[in-house]
Amino acid sequence: MSTRVWRIAVLPGDGIGREVVPVAVQALEALCGEALELVPCEIGWQCFEETGAALPEATLNAVRGCDGALLGAVASPSHRVAGYTSPVIALRRELDLYANLRPLRSSDGTIDLLVVRENTEGLYAGRERWDGPDTAIAESVVTRRASERIARTAFSEARRRSKAPRPRVTVVHKANVLRESDGLFRQVALEVAGEFPEVEVEEQLVDAMAYHLVREPSRFDVVVAPNLYGDILSDLGAALVGGLGVVPSANRGDRFCLAEP
Repeated sequence: MSTRVWRIAVLPGDGIGREVVPVAVQALEALCGEALELVPCEIGWQCFEETGAALPEATLNAVRGCDGALLGAVASPSHRVAGYTSPVIALRRELDLYANLRPLRSSDGTIDLLVVRENTEGLYAGRERWDGPDTAIAESVVTRRASERIARTAFSEARRRSKAPRPRVTVVHKANVLRESDGLFRQVALEVAGEFPEVEVEEQLVDAMAYHLVREPSRFDVVVAPNLYGDILSDLGAALVGGLGVVPSANRGDRFCLAEP
């Protein structure tokens, strides 16, 4: 019988990424053996300094020809650099990796939750502009399509992973203030909830969610949130289970998965 060979793009990136990715590759090789084909690629700040592109076209084309990718970490300047844009955000958009899945599990098993973060829009949509010399404006983009598919991912994951008699999804938003943008996210998530009657649904305002996540992390099962909130809450949750160095993350679309610390 033939064995499928999985093509995995290897993207060490910068800094600690060049230390942790080789170890992750060793683990993959031990697990998959000859069923694994590794495709080394360059990405990140060092790549930008050397080539003028943080995500070279050759890397993007190589990644598109793979089944998945392993990303270490990329450095990014905190100030504007002409020609530089985030290669990670570019990969998510180019490959339509709309779901960021971040499981948080403690060693004693008391914390076992999954943060499902919308991965393509919100305040990370990249719509920033200047209105005169002293005013910067960032637009938060929320669409029904993106909200539907991330909500459906969250409810499907809750149904799949939960050992509880009735799994639960917590919908995080700030619709009491951001009535149109977060209001749409909330509305669509609750509509999708109707497709999963076996899954309990609750809501949390993002500031209250941060409080309860610290005080009672064991009460949560699956948490779904817009891009920015999901990013912050999952990093906060990582601190409760040992730190960023011991939690995984997967940027997932319908046909591709980019795994990273």
